[in-house]
Amino acid sequence: MATLFSKIINREIPAEIVFENEYVVAFRDIQPQAPVHILIVPRAEISGLAELPDSGDHQHLLNAAKVIAEQEGLGGGYRVVINQGADAGQTVFHLHAHLLGGAPLGGFGVPGLDH
Repeated sequence: MATLFSKIINREIPAEIVFENEYVVAFRDIQPQAPVHILIVPRAEISGLAELPDSGDHQHLLNAAKVIAEQEGLGGGYRVVINQGADAGQTVFHLHAHLLGGAPLGGFGVPGLDH
């Protein structure tokens, strides 16, 4: 069964797509947690970070994040988040990165991770 993100990639569900290439599709989150909140999704349906193959060319999510951050004018800083598994808050089990920015984001509230 295709994930929600696969349906967006295949244009079965509308989304505001801001970037795409042969490896990833990126679109604005419909429930943004920051002024800029973009989801970057590989075209390949991989359930999460833990399921990435040990070999292969997997830098496409991060490369896309860099390009999109530049095109969105996030020179002051941005955050890239990947949730792995339900305990981390992953709700769509298709690997994706959240690109967040456009305002000061503050810390995580977790000792050792607030820098």
